[in-house]
Amino acid sequence: MLKSRTRWCVEQPAEELAIELSKQLNITPLVAKLLVNRGIYTVESARSFLFIEENDFYDPFLMKDMEKAVKRIHQAIDDHEKIAIYGDYDADGVSSTTVLMETLKKLSADCFYYIPNRFTEGYGPNEQAFRHLKETGASLIISVDTGISALHEAEVAMELGMDYIITDHHEPGPQLPNAYAIIHPKLEDSTYPFRDLAGVGVAFKLAHALLGEVPEDLLEIAAIGTIADLVPLHGENRLIAARGIQKMRSTSRPGLLSLFKVAGLDITSLNEDSIGFGIGPRINAAGRLGDASPAVELLLTEDFETAKEIAAEIDAMNKERQILVSEIAEEAIKEVEDKYPIEENGVIVVGKEGWNSGVIGIVASKLVEKFYRPAIVLSFDQEKGVAKGSARSIEGFDLYKNLSLCKELLPHFGGHPMAAGMTLKLEDVDELRSRLNDLAKKCLTEEDFVPISKLDLVTPLEDVTLQSIEEMERLSPFGIGNPKPKIMIQDVKIHSIRKIGADQNHMKLMLEDKGYTLDGVGFGLGELADHISPLATISVIGELAINEWNNMRKPQIFLQDISVNHWQLFDIRGTRKLTSTLKQLPKESLKLIVFQDKNVEKLGLEEYKNEIVIIRSIEDAQNADLQNSNVVLVDLPSSFTILNALLKNKKPSRIYSHFYQENQTFFSTMPTREHFKWLYGLIKKKGKLDLNKHGDDIVKYKGWSRDSINFLVQVFFELNFVTIENGVISINEKASKRDFDESPTYRKKKEQFQLENELLYSSYGELYKRIQTILSESAQFEEEIKQWI
Repeated sequence: MLKSRTRWCVEQPAEELAIELSKQLNITPLVAKLLVNRGIYTVESARSFLFIEENDFYDPFLMKDMEKAVKRIHQAIDDHEKIAIYGDYDADGVSSTTVLMETLKKLSADCFYYIPNRFTEGYGPNEQAFRHLKETGASLIISVDTGISALHEAEVAMELGMDYIITDHHEPGPQLPNAYAIIHPKLEDSTYPFRDLAGVGVAFKLAHALLGEVPEDLLEIAAIGTIADLVPLHGENRLIAARGIQKMRSTSRPGLLSLFKVAGLDITSLNEDSIGFGIGPRINAAGRLGDASPAVELLLTEDFETAKEIAAEIDAMNKERQILVSEIAEEAIKEVEDKYPIEENGVIVVGKEGWNSGVIGIVASKLVEKFYRPAIVLSFDQEKGVAKGSARSIEGFDLYKNLSLCKELLPHFGGHPMAAGMTLKLEDVDELRSRLNDLAKKCLTEEDFVPISKLDLVTPLEDVTLQSIEEMERLSPFGIGNPKPKIMIQDVKIHSIRKIGADQNHMKLMLEDKGYTLDGVGFGLGELADHISPLATISVIGELAINEWNNMRKPQIFLQDISVNHWQLFDIRGTRKLTSTLKQLPKESLKLIVFQDKNVEKLGLEEYKNEIVIIRSIEDAQNADLQNSNVVLVDLPSSFTILNALLKNKKPSRIYSHFYQENQTFFSTMPTREHFKWLYGLIKKKGKLDLNKHGDDIVKYKGWSRDSINFLVQVFFELNFVTIENGVISINEKASKRDFDESPTYRKKKEQFQLENELLYSSYGELYKRIQTILSESAQFEEEIKQWI
């Protein structure tokens, strides 16, 4: 057995629907099943999904308060009022700010933007900032990607005589701010057809409404915030991302081109990963470490030299951010292990003074990745007596809902089911931890703490082709709600497997089934190669791709997890130092089966006294519990019967065959009938044979060992063929004809010879078949065992 690291949850596609889509659209069965699993059941919806770029955006005026907001903004432009855009410091906020700034500039508005400092002002609108905006002459504030939770600030704006338009996408609370207009797709009474827009998506809809047409040139900016904010990539989000990426591949924006260069991205092959792992983190870095304004300026600038300088500055910030994250994550992990062990904490809440509040969200993600628990990471400010935090969650624990149940402890918080931000008093941190853990006990089970791998389907090797993988790309861009397809290949053989990489920590293998093969690469899975036996039938999960090398293109799978669902045999016969090998075996459920007590000391196994099971009898063998155990057969059993009694109908996870034997029978002579015939004839010819006098002569003449001669004589004696008196052997003329197997000595040596032949000197394949036969036997050894008891 090899247990998977995660819970594999496989979608079961409606086969009939998939077959129909495959026929009607002339697509491969694999892609048709993927479409069905994404809730796409009709030819029309499938065609729309596969050719997303050809779709149209919804009318922005379907969104509540849009018409009201547009009229007010146009009035402000006409009256030359000063408009303040109030943004947020993450990639979604930065791109939202850029989209609205460029839109208002096109309309000749008198506008500027303001993004609060994460460290001095915290998340969202704040009263001091609003008063500052009033002092600068602003009469209209438009928030982007923020504001839906800022009830007090809306009242402040009204008190100051400023109109306040909120555009946001975060979860609205039970009470809404008293603003001039709220443009939000998730309002309770919203009838807008798509609810999952990112903050930049909402800003993009406002831009569309203000300009009277889709702002095509802003799609590449809108795509950044949409992908980086991890909103579901379906509907309009997918349309924004797909068309935005297409625009990026031919962009002339100095800021984007400079970012691509410092990130080492090839503009012609940009995709969602380029943004998610290359662009997004760099834009986020500015706001995480200080002021987010440089990121906005980078996207807005039309000057290449300026763009080059800012991109270099932001790239340096990103490298600094990576170091900070690594250091804080190391401290946070130690904090969990020392003070809040996961066995007692269903929700992790850790904090420390000096932790940079700009990166604690990333650290929270790393804690979830390591411990698979909802995690809140806090930065303590002892002087102000407050803690600022970021949270990330797991499947089954709605952060926003559960934090709402603790709202009296959280003067400021907001977010989504899977991510949130908050501020609270230092004195309330322990209470928050206690409450969240109590809530977790009510809604999470032990199984919930095992990571889930959501799989699209199980596919045979024959369906994994270049054509199906190429077609699969039509499902992109991938992201939340439209994940990169993850498939399972079930119960196939291993053609080859080996460790690769300088530290041997990666794996390369080839899967084989019914004449089809598929290459697989598992980064970070090298250690698993030691836990997969040569004849194992394995199941794997991962993502399909095309490997292009040396002008050849082949399908391959990037492995993410592996399982073996049957017992495995590992051959460690001939290992010189068993203790060294044992240290490399899984410690859980380890059982060392020893048939001869003396071998414990002889092999130096005293430190494994708790794992050793001594088998002295048939009863011991039958009673040994090997269920799901990693069994080491330390030495050779005395008979097949005792081995059969040990393994018959048992279900071990693995068997490691060592079979130590001090004196091996196999390499001594197993006498044949000719041996017996010659010695019997010699005794009969001489009448009497004195072994004490003539034993050495026989050894020299026949080349037999003295042990062999003694063995032959003992068998004759047990069969009553001879008598022995003072070492002198005589023929028993009255002896009846008997078979050699009637001699206990003969039977014992014959079985020992066979044991060594079949257990010690057989090939791996032969040994596997032998043990497999024993494990699957039903009752055919019952009678044999009864004779031994």
